[in-house]
Amino acid sequence: SQSEQQILSSKLECVQSIKDGVLAEARCTESNLVTPFSQKGSGAKTQTQSSLKLFQVETETLYKKVDSEDLYVTSMLYEREQTEREVTGGEVTELVWKLCLAHSASFETADLFMTLVFELRHLSIEALKVLWQRSSFKCRNNWQPLIDALPSCATEACVVLMKEIIASGEVEEDKVEYFFWSFSFIPKPTLGMIESLTPLLKSPGASQSCFLGVTALLHRFCSAYNSCDDVPAVQSVMRTLRKFLGGNCTVQDSEGLSQMQLVLKAIGNAGLAAASLAPVLSLCASLKSNPIEIRLAAIQAFRRIPCSVRVSDLLPAGD
Repeated sequence: SQSEQQILSSKLECVQSIKDGVLAEARCTESNLVTPFSQKGSGAKTQTQSSLKLFQVETETLYKKVDSEDLYVTSMLYEREQTEREVTGGEVTELVWKLCLAHSASFETADLFMTLVFELRHLSIEALKVLWQRSSFKCRNNWQPLIDALPSCATEACVVLMKEIIASGEVEEDKVEYFFWSFSFIPKPTLGMIESLTPLLKSPGASQSCFLGVTALLHRFCSAYNSCDDVPAVQSVMRTLRKFLGGNCTVQDSEGLSQMQLVLKAIGNAGLAAASLAPVLSLCASLKSNPIEIRLAAIQAFRRIPCSVRVSDLLPAGD
């Protein structure tokens, strides 16, 4: 039947010439015949001839010699050439405006945003406050570039500004949560950051992310500095958390139970800084009248406290 006939008949022939193990020349002829329209081998037919010939062989590869002193190994994350010029608040304000006008899904926007993050790192807290007053507006698509850039800044000045923005209640709750979670990833926390953030733990209705973000930052600070227990700002955070524990973590209702579990998780987050709370944590864990959730949370709060505190002596055997 017609459906079983071959529709296209193709043929390819190539002749290759090899010299000293290298392809010197290749000549190819390709023909295609559409058979339904052909009569006795003629009809709709194409024929293509191609020729490839080796003209020259380079004896050596030319390359630009690079001084080894100019080479170094580095991470590709967030690297940008250091600018020698002084960054001004006016320039950064203009950058925020450019971001607002740029298309949200363009390469230009990505580059502008990265530039904004790096330039924020050069500004003092005073300059940042002025910038916030000028650039806290929302773009046409309801985007606030400065709000999204601040968590990646990671300088003390940026953290202080974020704290003041949180305390003022000027931004939506989801952005506040974003700020708190970013504190966990600050690579080099400073004493000024801790001093600035501590009051947030004492504010009424402090959220879970507030407790966990601030104490995670505290843990990283104490991991980098010796004798962190002697730092007044660290002691202030621990005193605040200890007040929530009371003498032995007793709770009166389900709301108190949730709050106590959160505080114990935050203490576990604080790690080295929480060593001074080991005795009260031991009482919370050993008190049989406490709900089992509280006793387990108190034990888990020891997870980052160093073994030198002798946890085994503080937790009574058999309980």
